[in-house]
Parts: sequence; structure tokens; C-alpha cells
Amino acid sequence: MEKLMIAGGHRLSGTVQVSGAKNSAVALIPAAILADSTVTIDHLPNISDVGILRDLLEEIGGQAELNGNTLTVNPQDMIAMPLPNGKVKKLRASYYLMGAMLGRFKKAVIGLPGGCNLGPRPIDQHIKGFEALGAKVTNEQGAIYLRADELKGARIYLDVVSVGATINIMLAAVRAKGRTVIENAAKEPEIIDVATLLSSMGAKIKGAGTDVIRIDGVDELSGCYHSIIPDRIEAGTYMIMAAAMGDEVVIDNVISQHLESLIAKLREMGVKVETNEDQVYIRSPREGWTSVDLKTLVYPGFPTDLQQPFTSLLTNAEGSSIVTDTIYGARFKHIDELRRMGANVKVEGRSAIINGAVKLQGAKVRATDLRAGAALVVAGLMAEGVTEISGLEHIDRGYERLVEKLNNLGARVWREKLDQEELKEVESS
Repeated sequence: MEKLMIAGGHRLSGTVQVSGAKNSAVALIPAAILADSTVTIDHLPNISDVGILRDLLEEIGGQAELNGNTLTVNPQDMIAMPLPNGKVKKLRASYYLMGAMLGRFKKAVIGLPGGCNLGPRPIDQHIKGFEALGAKVTNEQGAIYLRADELKGARIYLDVVSVGATINIMLAAVRAKGRTVIENAAKEPEIIDVATLLSSMGAKIKGAGTDVIRIDGVDELSGCYHSIIPDRIEAGTYMIMAAAMGDEVVIDNVISQHLESLIAKLREMGVKVETNEDQVYIRSPREGWTSVDLKTLVYPGFPTDLQQPFTSLLTNAEGSSIVTDTIYGARFKHIDELRRMGANVKVEGRSAIINGAVKLQGAKVRATDLRAGAALVVAGLMAEGVTEISGLEHIDRGYERLVEKLNNLGARVWREKLDQEELKEVESS
């Protein structure tokens, strides 16, 4: 196991290339199960979640070949093999296997998903959708069992706007009989990306990106080629890093419309932001940042996935800022680690109150989840001295070639192996 080392205080300049979207990739790969012939997905990020899903497709009998950033899936020999344990437990998005396998095989057994521990993230809306389509769903010994004689289109109203439930119901419904209508659907760009892939396979989907999605089921879906959208969360993370330490940083391969809420907040803080067709230019202010209040909301509101790195940035802003997360109330596990680095932050309910400006100090800290890890990287870049971040496996789930990309911008970042004492601490935690 390794830790990430950051020598803080180095200014950033140059261009960073954004990878394909993690939150699309983890849904697009299971969607390949629904096809009857070869599916090719291009520009995938080289992250651990992609490798795990590729292995899971092979586990159920598919051929899945990953060459660089291109995955070629031949799903013809796949079977409805139960996946109650093992790799399926390693990532949250394994629940997309439920919708995809139910859609193709009319049955699935999937272990309850793992991934980042962000507090309760129930899959009740997913189950509600599957049951509306005609599936019987039971929880047996820590795995979800789904069975259906036939899937039939239905009108489904989501009680909570959920990206996962919206995509999962889409996956199950594209091969159901008749029309499915998903109301109060999530509108995230990743949903449009999945709908684009499914439409290329022959699905009939209208309204993706709005709050009402209509799906007319088809009997079969064929293979296709699909190029994934840029990762708006990775792009946003580098924008925050550039806002913290950037002289002149260009983030390349960006759809800036996907990040309008972040751009607005950065400008409010005094950061210079310019956008064009597929790039964003960032320069941090010559003098202090202005404090801002922030509330995470479903898209197109401020993304919960950028709340944690943005909180690190706010430690450098003059005055008090309040960050409220309406999506995941427990998404403040990075705050204790920021305090180790000298941040003046406290958590009250669903909000964090940040008092700045504080000069952070390098320290030994631990990433407890993917975006908490990103927050600590932002903090490490701003801090005086060296920051050591353990829990690197979380960061590797969502950021391709992080060390290389940061060093190309002028940061001083490297990986080191954990020593025996540190390994014992990890094993006991």
C-alpha cells in the first residue's frame, strides 16, 4: 500500500487534460450487458473502478478487453451468474448490474454495494422502480435477489431525485414490454451519456436530461461504439486546485456548461475564470479570496462531489463561509483531517462552518473516501511543508494519473510505500 506525498506551496501553471467521466463509466460498462453483440466504449478513465467492472463482466461469462482507455465487450456468452460477494462489494456503482442483468436475463443476484461510506444511501428508489416493472425483489443474506417472469413498462415517480435510480430503471426498462415513464428523474449529464449509449444500441428513449424520461421497450439491442463525456468532477477538482494555487492553468477537455455552478462560486470568490468551447482558464486572485456560502443541490446545482475539495479552498478565504450538503449529510469526514492541518472548521448538522483565512500546515492525514481524498490533495497543495495522505486507494478510484498531471502543472507530488507502523494503523482502522 502507498501514501501520497505533497510538498505544498508550489504554484501551478500549464494545461491539464481531463479524463472520461467516472460517474458515466460505472453505468456505461454494465449497460453493455444489454446488447447482443460487441460494444466498444472509448475514452474511459484509467481508474480502479473501471478495472473492477471489467472483471465482473468476465465473471458472468463476457469477454471484456481493455486496451488503454478503450473497452471492448462481447456480451454474447454472458449468463445470469449470481454475484453475491467478491469484487461486487468493492464499489458503490455495482448496483447498475442489477438493472442491466434484470433487463437482459429477467433475474439477478447482486451483493449489497460498497464504495465510499457517505452515510445512508438507500437503494429503495431503485427497488421501487424494479418492482413497478414487475420484478420481485428480496434481500437475502446481504444480497439483492431480483426475479421477473416478464418486465412490463410502468409509470414510476421517484420520491427522491436519484441519479442511480434513474439510470438503473432505464437499464431495466429498455428491454421491457411497453412504455416506461420515469417522473422526477435526475438530469445529470451522465444520464444523457448513458441514454446516448443505449439509443446507439437501438433503445427508444426520450427526455433524458429532463425530469420526465419516456422509454419504449424493444426486444433486442445491438452492439455499438460510444465515446464517453469528459469528467466534470475531475475537471472541477482541477479548477479548484488552480483557484487555490494557479498562476495560469488551462483545464482541457471540459464541457463548461456542466460546471456553471462551480464557475459562479469561483468568480464570487475573486478567481479569474474564462471559458471557451472545451477549455477553462483559471487564475487565482493576486490578493485574498472572498468567503462564500455554498449549498449542494441536484444538477444543475452545485455538485456534492465537489463540496469537499471546495471546503479546502475556503480555508484560505477571508471571513466565514458556510457549506451545506443537502445530498449526503455525512459527507464531512474530511473536516477532522483538515483540522489536523490547522483549519478552523466545525460541523453543525448538515453544514460546515469555515473560518479563514488560515495558512494550512503539512500533516499526516487519511482519505476516508474518494472526494475527501481530493479535498486533502487541495489542502496539501496550499499547505506549508509536506502533507502525507494515506487511504490512497480511495483517490485511485476517481482520478487518473493524478501524480503525473499535478507534477506537469508544477506541483511536487509523489507516492511512497507505507512503512510497517503505518500498515498496522491501516489494518487496525
